[in-house]
Amino acid sequence: MSKPKVFITRRIPDSGLDMIFEECEVDLWDQELPPTKEELLQHVHGVDGILSLLSDSIDVEVMETAGENLKVISNYAVGFNNIDVQEATKRKIPIGNTPGVLTEATADFAFALMMSAGRRVVEASDEIIK
Repeated sequence: MSKPKVFITRRIPDSGLDMIFEECEVDLWDQELPPTKEELLQHVHGVDGILSLLSDSIDVEVMETAGENLKVISNYAVGFNNIDVQEATKRKIPIGNTPGVLTEATADFAFALMMSAGRRVVEASDEIIK
């Protein structure tokens, strides 16, 4: 039996990539900038799955180009605003995302901002540079 074909729109951490490479035939967009719409359309033709980032628009055109083999769309992001959920639902394509992945980072950043404001770090830095 052949492995499912997956297009990954950007490099993700190796631990996740390793699992996908083990089970799937992978087409990985490994360039610094995200694929353009035209490049995205070229790579999704005939895939079984798409692993996207929030900056990749997975709309009707992408799903149509992928074709009937498309069985799943996953988003390496908390949200899924980039995916046409209504169209995916109509096509019975499940959508996944990574909720909670930014919870700790958001808390850390909020704490850092509070400490910065409380200790006037930016003002102190500006004073030193003068």
